[in-house]
Amino acid sequence: MASTWLVVGLGNPGPRYEATRHNIGQMVIDELASRRGESFREHKGGARVVETWLRPGGDKLVLAKPNTFMNVSGTPVAALARFYSVPPEQIIVVHDELDIPFDTVKLKTGGGHGGHNGVRDIARAITTPDFPRVRVGIGRPVGRQDPADWVLSPFGKDERANLPILVSDAADAVELLVAEGLLAAQQKHHAPR
Repeated sequence: MASTWLVVGLGNPGPRYEATRHNIGQMVIDELASRRGESFREHKGGARVVETWLRPGGDKLVLAKPNTFMNVSGTPVAALARFYSVPPEQIIVVHDELDIPFDTVKLKTGGGHGGHNGVRDIARAITTPDFPRVRVGIGRPVGRQDPADWVLSPFGKDERANLPILVSDAADAVELLVAEGLLAAQQKHHAPR
């Protein structure tokens, strides 16, 4: 029987942040919507959403981009989860990850937030950290640059050349996670290239 998955891409609203490292989660959600030829609409839960399917007749996907800033993503995620009756184990959060090298995708369920305030706020709002995460590596800044400045800056020239591949890989990871489960997605995306 088909079920509903809420797939949330974390980021900050507005054109100022659109192309920054912190918004890679929303870039992945845009890719998933584009693959299905869908456009976002405003939802009363405080996000822009697309209601679609993994494949015709398959699991329903609610692709969401919260309208809030990253650090307060929990309220719209909890509202959407209630509205669509999605349990925590079927809320996939796609987000940037400093502790993973650029051009790398890792998946996990549960555990700590690793200092990621968006993930922390979602765990608080839905009262559990036990939700799947697609962590998209942005790497750490070189030298003494403040990580907060790093995540809010645009990708560099070399990164931009590889960004479409990284976004596509992360979208593939979301689809595989829904279709075949966490282990299958980890085995494919955690293996060395």
